[in-house]
Formats: sequence, C-alpha cells, structure tokens
Amino acid sequence: MYKYLVFFDLDRTLFDENSKVNDEVANAMEEIRKHGGLPVISTGRNIFEIKDTLEKTKIDSVVAANGDFGMLREKEVFSNTIDPKIIDQLYDFVEQHGNTLVLLNQKRGAITNHDELAIKAFKHVHAPLPKIVTKTYWHENPINMMVVTNTDLDTEYEDAFGDVLTFYRNSPYSIDVVVHGVSKATGIKQLIDTAGLRGIPTYAFGDGNNDIPMLDYVDHPVVMGNGLSNVKPHGEFITTKNTDHGIVNGLKHFNLI
Repeated sequence: MYKYLVFFDLDRTLFDENSKVNDEVANAMEEIRKHGGLPVISTGRNIFEIKDTLEKTKIDSVVAANGDFGMLREKEVFSNTIDPKIIDQLYDFVEQHGNTLVLLNQKRGAITNHDELAIKAFKHVHAPLPKIVTKTYWHENPINMMVVTNTDLDTEYEDAFGDVLTFYRNSPYSIDVVVHGVSKATGIKQLIDTAGLRGIPTYAFGDGNNDIPMLDYVDHPVVMGNGLSNVKPHGEFITTKNTDHGIVNGLKHFNLI
C-alpha cells in the first residue's frame, strides 16, 4: 500500500519553461517512489501528448484531459466522451465568433482551422498544430476534450453552453472544454475509488485555473510560485517557481522526499 499520493499538473508546474521534465524533477519522482509514494500526473493534456514525459518520469498513472480520462499502471480505468451533437452546436457557435475548435482524445488531436490564435495557443505549450478536419471527424472518433481559441469570450461560452459543458481558461489564447461537471478533482476521485486507494494522504501541485478543483480536493495543496494570483489562495503551501526548484522544494516541505 502506498504511503501517500502526489498529483502533478504539467504545464508551468512539473514542466520547465520549454514544456519538458528536467533531470531534477525526474529524479524527484524516483525519490517519491523510494519513499513509498505514488506520483500521478493530473493534466489538461492527453496521453499522446505526454509519452516522452511518462518515459522520463517512469510515471504510469495519469488523470488526463482535465479529468475526462484516467489511467492506472498503464491501463485505462475511465474515459468520458463528449456528445457529437453538442460538439455540432459548439462548432456553429465557434464559427459565428470567428474562433477555432480543437478536438482531442488519447490517441490524437484535430483542429477546424489554423487561425492566428490557434498557432499562438499551440506555440504557448510547445506543441505542433494538428491536422484540419471537418464535422464528420467527431462523429466518427471519440472526443475526450476540446479547446476553443479566443482571448476574452469566457462569459459568452459559459452562458451559451455552461449547462452541458465545463470550461477552463488555461491559456491567454484558448479555453479548455470538457464534459459538464468534470474536473481534475472528479478524475482524481474516480481514479482513487477505482484503484481502492481511499484513506491515503493526498498532495497536489498546480498553478492554473483548471488546477483549482484538484487543489481544493486533496489533503495538502501546493501552488507554484509562478501560479496565477487567484490560484494561490487555494494552496496550503506556496513553493518556488517551476523554474526555481519548485517541485523539489514543495516535496521537501512536506517531507515527501
């Protein structure tokens, strides 16, 4: 049985400024395991996007797609998908506002247009632009999460679709979109319940809006020094920046390594 569970966001948390895991962080994951803990990635990214990260950290358990997909010891344990009819409606709204829709599952990504904001959004997370697709794509492929490009239409999307989808502003150029009511917290709960890991102390590291439910759910939340100002009140401890030994300092604060 594990002594503790630690959930890590990736971008601007476990990752460095180049969206990579450095040697110090990879070594810290091994130290967690040596001390009886289980490191788990909890991210808005999807499995196909983080294969190098999983290999370097030797982490095999993930809450992906902002809580819409869960993997324990390399095996899928749950997967929430978005109704294609709802995607049709969202796509029409996206087109009306001159935005672009990104569609993601655990195997690949797709996009409806290569607009300026899409280019900026993917560059922001050091990821390549996916191929352009049409409406038939999401009727033939399961979609775990989506991304909508825009800079300031949070309220408009929430007002139009907040009863059927959940939105997280996670970039200056885009909003993450998941199944209604889903979050990193619901994903973590589902993973813990499925794996029979209840009653074990939980810790989490994060920095952004989509991390708030996770930080509020675990026993001991840690916010990165570079975290958003509205996220920091949700932390029990504010560690240093992700580029200034933030992961190691946070783990040491709680004597986890």
